[in-house]
Amino acid sequence: MNDPRAAPREAGRYGFEAFDCAPALRLEAHERVSTLHFEGLNRRAEKLEAQIEKLEKRLWLAVYGVVAVVLAQAFQSILFAVPPGVLP
Repeated sequence: MNDPRAAPREAGRYGFEAFDCAPALRLEAHERVSTLHFEGLNRRAEKLEAQIEKLEKRLWLAVYGVVAVVLAQAFQSILFAVPPGVLP
């Protein structure tokens, strides 16, 4: 039950030696599992944020592309609507 990685414990009361009890060990194990769980959730959230940023860049590129096509068609229709010889 003695884990060499565990931090040394202080005596709870003067004259008594610190000891490990089952509820305390279960609580420590639960805390470790919870910590690992939250670290995993944080990693997943960071990955999702990176993917959302990539998707957002692609979306804006598509929006700018559509706007460019619409403006090009409008400019082209204006050029064909002007009679020849009006523009230098």
